[in-house]
Amino acid sequence: MTQNPFDALGGGGFDMNALLQQAQQMQEQLASAQERLADTVVDGTVAGGAVTVQVNGVGELVGVEIKAGGFDGSDPDDLSDLGDMIVAAYRDAKAQADALAGEALGPLAGGLPGAEPPGKLGF
Repeated sequence: MTQNPFDALGGGGFDMNALLQQAQQMQEQLASAQERLADTVVDGTVAGGAVTVQVNGVGELVGVEIKAGGFDGSDPDDLSDLGDMIVAAYRDAKAQADALAGEALGPLAGGLPGAEPPGKLGF
């Protein structure tokens, strides 16, 4: 006969079903929050709107807009500047996406021991 290790906790034992149900609810809430983030799009803009990128709430690049007439496609320096501006616009949008993820996922991770804030998880 095997003794239940949770009997030592007293109070009639440990309700594993309640714990599993709570974990399932948290998993559903997390999936729902991640889905909402994937559907949310934020813009990052640099150089007065010369370059705008769109990033979804989970940090995926979903669009790039470059204002016409601002760059000479045959000039290596202009192309290098354009690349730098795209990176800067992405970083701007990604910072906004990370803030959204922190707001959406933070309360869900807050109760987990050892959980990192969402920005540190790469969300």
